[in-house]
Amino acid sequence: MKTSGWGRYPVIDSEVVRYNSDDSLFENIDGRNPVIPYGFGRSYGDSALSDTILKMRPAKRMLHFDPENGLLTCEAGVLLSEILETFLPRGWFLKVTPGTKYITIGGAIASDVHGKNHHQYGAFSEYVSEFSLMMPNGSIKACSRTKNKDLFYATCGGMGLTGIILKATISLQSVQSNTIVQQTIKTACLKEIFQAFEEYYNEPYSVAWIDCTATGSSLGRGLLNVGHFKEDHKFEYKAPGKLNMPLKLPGFLLNKWSIKLFNQLYYQKNLKSENRSETTVDSFFYPLDILKNWNRLYGEEGPLQYQFVLPKKTSFDGIKEVLNYLQKKNMYSSLGVLKLFGKENKNLLSFPMEGYTLALDFKVDDKIFQILDDLDKIISGLGGRIYLAKDARMSVEIFNTGYSKAKEFRSIRDQYGMNKIFNSLQSNRLNL
Repeated sequence: MKTSGWGRYPVIDSEVVRYNSDDSLFENIDGRNPVIPYGFGRSYGDSALSDTILKMRPAKRMLHFDPENGLLTCEAGVLLSEILETFLPRGWFLKVTPGTKYITIGGAIASDVHGKNHHQYGAFSEYVSEFSLMMPNGSIKACSRTKNKDLFYATCGGMGLTGIILKATISLQSVQSNTIVQQTIKTACLKEIFQAFEEYYNEPYSVAWIDCTATGSSLGRGLLNVGHFKEDHKFEYKAPGKLNMPLKLPGFLLNKWSIKLFNQLYYQKNLKSENRSETTVDSFFYPLDILKNWNRLYGEEGPLQYQFVLPKKTSFDGIKEVLNYLQKKNMYSSLGVLKLFGKENKNLLSFPMEGYTLALDFKVDDKIFQILDDLDKIISGLGGRIYLAKDARMSVEIFNTGYSKAKEFRSIRDQYGMNKIFNSLQSNRLNL
């Protein structure tokens, strides 16, 4: 069947195998090469694409919850949205959540996703106590920071290339409401938005929208949103209904003029320099989830998201250089999202490092690939790296420069024979 990631680039023919049970799993994939686990299809690029994809979504049972310490054990196909619907009404929330709740636990571990609180909480794997991993020979190993720790640090952020995550135990946090107290700070330029991130560092959640069309002294202007959970002990959580984008829009509708108009209006929506409000969990953490199939806004070719991180000492000048370069090429990102990262963890392929990360959305066309190759060189030269969960075209040279532990990851893959079965388009391209 035709298969793609969330960005719909590339599209390939894959044979689909579905998870039935732990007992039958190895028998179903034995002899298939290459095969890669596939969660809910929200990785943007080619990291979950292969000749054979193993759909793990049927593994969606929640197995045990300990209310004394907030530890939840569940199968790998459970969605973050299902955890919210079950546990937020009881006063529990995810420690770390990305910008969509429609990803599986296995996918969250394999991508070691990050959220709006990385500067204080770190990445998703920081709150994974243990997981079960099916190895290339069908054996199942328990992995934690003390048991098979080489597998733990390789699997967290390992893009599904070390085996099949079957179940995991994660920590949830106790919260006192399902309402977020939000503050929006309007900034006039990139320097101001960096200053605002540092000023509001103690807020647990922060994320900024950047106007990628602003020029001159307004370059990098935007809106910083910070927030924290209210303490009103109200938990009447109900997941909102979703609008649907039923058709793919014609690609020509998304052009530099429509992008400029949208950015102008979005920036001007806040009349005050600071604005306080209360909002829902879904509105604050998952604003795009309200529109089902929002990727159809980008037309037949789909969106290509480019996310990079730079060390803190080069972040400001580097992001300024990237924005200037894009404008010089007359290329405008339809969406720019800036976040502050805290310290890097011990995982071999996790994306975050201490510094600032910028995510940019582009429509796939003939020009974008050369432009992103040029941006890769800028990012690499400044000590940064590109996010694997959103990548579909990075070169092995850029990858090797950005991910200093790649050699160790390849060694573990070879040691356990993982590279003889678990492979994706991305791993082939990056020689992983």
